[in-house]
Amino acid sequence: MIKLTADSTCDLGASIAAHDIGIMPLSVILGSEPHLDGVDIVPQDIFDYVDRTGQLPKTAAPSTGDYEEFFRPFVEAGDTVIHFSISAKASSSCSYAQEAAKRFPGKVFVVDSKALSTGQGLLVLKASDLRDEGASAQEIVERVNALRPLVNTSFVPDRLDYLYKGGRCSRMAFYGANLLRIHPLIEMEDGQLMAGKKYRGSMVKCIEQYIDDLAVKYPKYEKRRCFITNSMADEAVVEAARKKVAANFAFDEVLETVAGSVITGHCGRNTLGVLFIAEANA
Repeated sequence: MIKLTADSTCDLGASIAAHDIGIMPLSVILGSEPHLDGVDIVPQDIFDYVDRTGQLPKTAAPSTGDYEEFFRPFVEAGDTVIHFSISAKASSSCSYAQEAAKRFPGKVFVVDSKALSTGQGLLVLKASDLRDEGASAQEIVERVNALRPLVNTSFVPDRLDYLYKGGRCSRMAFYGANLLRIHPLIEMEDGQLMAGKKYRGSMVKCIEQYIDDLAVKYPKYEKRRCFITNSMADEAVVEAARKKVAANFAFDEVLETVAGSVITGHCGRNTLGVLFIAEANA
């Protein structure tokens, strides 16, 4: 049997149980108190902590030993494990998981998703599709690795507070964005977060323009599924995204998820992204 597992940063929500995916939680540290993502901390805890202290939470990867303990029961049960990590350029989780996999030769494969949140999750679900079709572990790994450059991992934050506090934007960009109501596009390129187009105005207006732009950029895409993922965004923002995705795309399935505590801790409340896999000839 093939067992699919992933770092908790995949943000897959209800799809975790639906596709029998094992989850390895990363840690979120509030002050001196460590918590496990998706286990004993929720995004609201982070917002409360930042409001109270002015400090961002810290995040930490599981150790090589943690990954060994995580993989071992699956291997001992006779499974071959395919694990999907958050981008190696965003966390040391991938390298620790790869090191742990060496303890189980030929039984544990680690995929650097070169993505995060449901960009990572899209590859997990693609692997689930392939597993259900009878593909071997090696075939699944090869197929999903080839798909990595085609995954649109992008989002638009409401404010830059969290990105600024985390050292991901300059003081000038931070104050300028707040003054001018600028919401920058943040997208993944080869596993690394990059700033793109700057949207201006209300979040609803910016999200609508962002999705219109995605439709122009990706005229051809895999219709199997799409994610609308947000960090506890206002309902008006989510509803605007629903309507624009329905107007611009023809996905078989549009899944909505709320980002977990690790992702939320880096982007802040009211961030939203639309994530899907493009076609190679797009």
